[in-house]
Parts: sequence; C-alpha cells; structure tokens
Amino acid sequence: MPIHELAALGAATCWALTGLISAGPAGHLGAPTFNRVRQIFVTGLLTIYVLATGAWRELDMATIGPLLLSGFIGIFIGDTLLFSALNRLGPRRSGIIFALNAPIAALLGWLVLDEALSVPAVAGIALTATGVFLAIIFGKRKAQMHEWETIKGPLWIGVLLGLGAATGQAIGSIVARPVMETGLDPFVASLLRVGIAAACLSVMAQLPIASVKPKGPLTWKVLAMTALTGVTALAIGMTLLLFALSGGKVGIVSTLSATSPAIILPMLWLRTGERPAAGAWAGAALVILGMGLIFIR
Repeated sequence: MPIHELAALGAATCWALTGLISAGPAGHLGAPTFNRVRQIFVTGLLTIYVLATGAWRELDMATIGPLLLSGFIGIFIGDTLLFSALNRLGPRRSGIIFALNAPIAALLGWLVLDEALSVPAVAGIALTATGVFLAIIFGKRKAQMHEWETIKGPLWIGVLLGLGAATGQAIGSIVARPVMETGLDPFVASLLRVGIAAACLSVMAQLPIASVKPKGPLTWKVLAMTALTGVTALAIGMTLLLFALSGGKVGIVSTLSATSPAIILPMLWLRTGERPAAGAWAGAALVILGMGLIFIR
C-alpha cells in the first residue's frame, strides 16, 4: 500500500485510540476545557518543531487565511462538539456518528460547489447513514454494562452534537484541501489549524458562562491523559491526514481515514472485556462500504 494511503489509515487508528483515551478526561473537565488544554499543549509542540526546522518560511498570505478558517470550523467548533457528544454517547457511538463527515462533505460539494453525485456515491451515502443507524440503535447487547455504553441525557441531543462535529470536520477539510495540494508542510498547516482553535477556546474560557468553565480540577493525571490525546489525535493523526491529502487520491484517503468506527471495536473489546454487539460490527462495515462507494471514480 502506498505511503499516503498508509498515512490515512494511521490517522484513523490515531482517532480510534483517541476516542478511548479521551472518555475519562473529557468527562472530568468538560468538553470545552478538555479541548482547550489539549490544543494549547499541541500548539506548543508544533511551534517548537516549526521554528526549529524553519518550516514556517513556507507560509504566505494565500495559505494562512484558508488554514485559519479550516481550523476555526473543523477543530474549534468540530472538536468541541465531538467531545460533547463523546461525554453523552461514549466513544463507540460518537465515533461512528463522526464518520458521517465523509458523506456530509460529498453532499456539501454537490450543494455548494455543484459537484455531481454519481449513482454509487448516492448509494454510498445511503449505506453510510444506514450503518450509523444500525450501530446506534442495535449496537449494544443487553449484557454490556460498561459505562461507555450508557447514554447520558436525551439520545437526540448527543446525535445532533455528533452531526455538528461531523459537519464541522467536513467543512474544515474542504477548506484546507486546496492548500495541502500545494505541498505545504503538514506540520505547519496543523500548527495554524490547532493554534486558531486554541486561541478561540482560550477567549471563550474567559466568558462568564458556566458551561465553558472546568467541571473538575486539572490534576496531573488528567493533564497527562489530555496531553496524550492531543499528541495522538492532533500532532500525529491530523498531520498524517494532511500528509495523506498532499499526495494521495482524495477519495481513497477520505475512505481510509474514516475507518475508525471499525478500528475502535476491537480496541473497545480489549479495553472493556465486552464483545461489541453484532449491530455494531454490521454498522461499522456498512459505514466503510458506504465510504468506498462515495469516493469511487
């Protein structure tokens, strides 16, 4: 398999692993605080790398604007909604809803950019939506008692948060794609995207709004777990995706990077000791098959 496609698969693995690691600290701190801490940490790491290597010299005004906009929509808005969904639905359900970012991107391309949707693409969107439905409704066995399978609050609110996260990710990817096709260093692009999100969350944290304040204290253990999720998902996973987009075919890269709903199932099995339900496996399989149809050429 070519290196760019392997990078996309690596990104999906990073995001699946992040879903497991994030469940504890995101619930402890609350989604806005958890997201802010991890993004500030990753911004610092990426800044050191970019300054040390001189990669910042690749930037110009034509690339800065789109990447900042991509980070604002895809990471500031998208990630905050994603971890809000994670706190309500658990890593399995939130992960498979988030996989809808690919069909949403295809629909936005059709509506906004007048990109034609082929018959396989329409079938892929339908299969993906069916897979998500199966995984949410029939993805849990009665014998599964782990807290990650518990829905907190109304299901529809968690689903809406997940759909918002997927939409943010889709829009962010569309905005960043033309810039990455120019060959820009993916670490530089990641720095701008994560940096603007960290700045926005830091400003938001100063507002007199209870929901953006920390739910619990930032202990050393929580800080370490939060930093680990940032390194895994943003410093490594997002950079792998941007590298994959710089040289791989968009359809293949998008499909491979959306396989995290299937990758997370054996991880959950190992972590909780509870075998995922048949509906979860079937739903994940349909999601991946749908992705392949959406981007078939």
